[in-house]
Amino acid sequence: MQEVGKIREKLGKSKRWVVKIGSALSTNDGVGLNVSAIDKWAGQITELMAEDRQIVLVTSGSIAEGAARLGWSVRPHSLPELQAAAAVGQMGLIRVWEQAFEKHKRIAAQVLLTHEDLSDRTRYLNAKGTLSTLLSLGVIPVVNENDTVATEEISLGDNDTLAGLVSNLIEADVLVILTDQSGIMTADPRLRDDVERVEHALVDDPTLDALAGGGGEWGRGGMRTKLKAARLAARSGTSTIIADGRAEITLPHIGLGESTGTLLYSSREKTTARKQWLAGSLKVRGQIIVDAGASAALASQGKSLLAAGLVGITGDFNRGDLVELVDEIGQVIGKGLTNYSSEDCTRIRGLSSRDIESALGFVHEEEVVNRDNLLVETTISKI
Repeated sequence: MQEVGKIREKLGKSKRWVVKIGSALSTNDGVGLNVSAIDKWAGQITELMAEDRQIVLVTSGSIAEGAARLGWSVRPHSLPELQAAAAVGQMGLIRVWEQAFEKHKRIAAQVLLTHEDLSDRTRYLNAKGTLSTLLSLGVIPVVNENDTVATEEISLGDNDTLAGLVSNLIEADVLVILTDQSGIMTADPRLRDDVERVEHALVDDPTLDALAGGGGEWGRGGMRTKLKAARLAARSGTSTIIADGRAEITLPHIGLGESTGTLLYSSREKTTARKQWLAGSLKVRGQIIVDAGASAALASQGKSLLAAGLVGITGDFNRGDLVELVDEIGQVIGKGLTNYSSEDCTRIRGLSSRDIESALGFVHEEEVVNRDNLLVETTISKI
């Protein structure tokens, strides 16, 4: 299908990727880390980055590696044992990835996240800012769930879900989930021989649910959680490719737009999807009043809101809350996620960005509301 071919080609050339590698691949099916495979993927990721792509790596394997180091042949079930295994295994997991990227003269960074980091607006913005800065520096963030402190109540439950949420966080162009299958299959290949790979489908296609199965002992997911992750990623317009991580070359083939794995594409434009979420999912906590120059820059020039344009604040809001931006006659210009609380906005009102630190003693961002987190009124009215 020519249209799907164009989608694959566009995704292959896209700039920002999330690549997820599960436990069954990063470990030898639960017995220690698969160092040679990790070296292979590090080389493929480096090859993609050489073509000006930004890659966030989501990797599983800390619990499996920790269990292997502790001499456990079966995945533990109690929460303290799981956390202990994660603490031991995370040391080995990040060290192997770091050494693999060092061979290609690339710097990696460890990022551990929990559900609370992605549901709390302040921590969400902090995580977003950290990952965006690392990517701008050419660093590869190596992300894992913080199993050491996560509890059953806040645990993401699997790194497929984490990968989908990280795709939302950084507004990825494509999520690549590497697994031990060639993609979503028409039937369980462990039970039948006459199965075929689903080459492509709309991510919300309900027929996909019947094709998704469960996971293995060491992985917490399965094709069902990968489908869930793809649907989470689609909230920000991100398409997903589920592909065979055991193939000799996978990521470069995806980069070339080849028919690799199962493509689950979103029918929504990236900007539209994010703005729908921003407009409909959060409650407005206050207002920021801006001057005429800032109003024009926001409404017609696609600019961020700087402290210099602030003339007033109403309401009590915190960093990460959704606020309305209004002009001096009370007309709503748009909505956005604020990088500063109402108290901080009052203190930096009218200042240049370079003076924020001297006024507050710190600086979150140069912008009060970044344009990536801004929805102007003309767009709101269309949703």
